[in-house]
Amino acid sequence: MAYLRERASHHQSVLIVLADPTRRALLDLLRHEPLPVGELARQMPVSRPAVSQHLKILKKVQLVREHRHGTRHYFGLDPVGFAGLREYADAMWHQALNAFATYVAEQRARTGPANTKTEP
Repeated sequence: MAYLRERASHHQSVLIVLADPTRRALLDLLRHEPLPVGELARQMPVSRPAVSQHLKILKKVQLVREHRHGTRHYFGLDPVGFAGLREYADAMWHQALNAFATYVAEQRARTGPANTKTEP
């Protein structure tokens, strides 16, 4: 049970992190290739230290990963974190579709079967 609470808490943390438009903008910039912090900062309306702080938060919830090449720190999307986010979203979508199917079945049961005959 503790594992399920921990997973739910992680998913909630990821969603809270994604609520910030600056972080979403950073993820959009990283969609095509890893970029160094300086390049990311040049494309953002916030300071380089602010970009670094946002990247640190994104890294903590496994949405980005960091690698170093010489003195440069490159950040790219972390497929592990996005796989977990996709799993969470898929589960929510599946539950929503099941709830809709139940609703439709209940409505049909109340009103009777729909007339499927068409007039020529």
